[in-house]
Amino acid sequence: MSFGFLGIQMGFALQNANASRILQIFGADVHELSWFWIIAPLMGLIVQPIIGHYSDKTWSRFGRRKPYFLVGAILASIGLVLMPQADIFIAFLPALWVGAGMLMIMDASFNIAMEPFRALVGDNLRTDQRTLGFSVQTALIGFGAVIGSWLPYALTNWFGVSNETTQGTVPFNLVLSFIIGAIILVVSILITVTTTKEYSPEELDSFEDDQPDLNSEHKTEKKSSLLDIFDDFKKMPATMRQLSWVQFFSWFGLFGMWVFATPAIAQHIYGLPHTDSSSGTYQDAGDWVGILFGVYNLISAFYAFALPYIAKKIGRKKTHSISLIIGGLGLLSIYIMPDKNWLILSMIGVGIAWASILAMPYAILAGSISPKKMGVYMGIFNFFIVIPQIINALIGGPLVKYAYGNHAIFALVMSGVSFLIAASLVYKVKDVDDVVQIK
Repeated sequence: MSFGFLGIQMGFALQNANASRILQIFGADVHELSWFWIIAPLMGLIVQPIIGHYSDKTWSRFGRRKPYFLVGAILASIGLVLMPQADIFIAFLPALWVGAGMLMIMDASFNIAMEPFRALVGDNLRTDQRTLGFSVQTALIGFGAVIGSWLPYALTNWFGVSNETTQGTVPFNLVLSFIIGAIILVVSILITVTTTKEYSPEELDSFEDDQPDLNSEHKTEKKSSLLDIFDDFKKMPATMRQLSWVQFFSWFGLFGMWVFATPAIAQHIYGLPHTDSSSGTYQDAGDWVGILFGVYNLISAFYAFALPYIAKKIGRKKTHSISLIIGGLGLLSIYIMPDKNWLILSMIGVGIAWASILAMPYAILAGSISPKKMGVYMGIFNFFIVIPQIINALIGGPLVKYAYGNHAIFALVMSGVSFLIAASLVYKVKDVDDVVQIK
């Protein structure tokens, strides 16, 4: 059911680990990176609620959520292939703008494919199965991200593919990695599409009848329209409102890490000046960031299997809070690490937080919303993921330039602080069907 997430996250990991480096090769300065990255959350803000709404209302011979998986995968694969090769369009537009455009296509397409996967787990699993369901999804996300993050490094160091760059040209190891990622994305989505059963609208109606407390406000049928999203937003459950602040600070921190990890580590660990983005040493730093991102995703994949058992013992809220604290300390520790190898320890902490961020909020949320509104509320929930990223995108670059003196490492320190704030806010959340209460 979640196998397609393996490919989605492989493509997403290639983007997260390498988009900043590619944009810098095409001419972006370090303090401009967050402005280009604003494309990613903006696409999520626009696309996910719309896709959630329409996937709730869709039923065809191909299924309810599955048509969106497939269309999103095809479009995302086009963006993956073309982004690192944006310089081939230089006769028409500057490579930097073409690369940013491909980034936009990728992000919109990842969101088209990703949102229905969240809703599918909520559709198909009982309340007592959802923590495990989202944890399995997190594990597949982790394994896919490991492959995507490590692929450029592996191609260079294991297979001899060049990571050398000339001015304005992306190294071939990145170009080949993105092509491989596009192929795996489409294949993995096809596996989910061809092997997964979805419940019919009639079956979902019968499930909803068993949950009167969640659905009393939706009992009166009316003609559906896209504007219903605004009404649903106003009527969101209290649990969702409480989780919104946890998500805000969690994703503010994640965005800062994704955007500034490569320049921060190149400067702080490799000792490069902030203006140097074309040297071989900078490319080595970028490849090592891919390894580090792979480490945190690998840790998250294995930790995901432990999450249901930990949550059953101490509750979902405490599990999430402790995981965020560990992740925050991991990010803060990057500042004091003596060399690149010690950063692996920092990423172990980040991986623990990442696994919990991908599973616990969705498991808590799914128990508070109606099965018939699962798609649209999962899409609306994405507001609280993308809004903090947009804010970070707007202020992150100026902070690095003016407040941090072009020392990107302090953006990672800010991300660690943000995780710790999120951990403190978890305790304000009401988990209406915590697994420790299920008998």
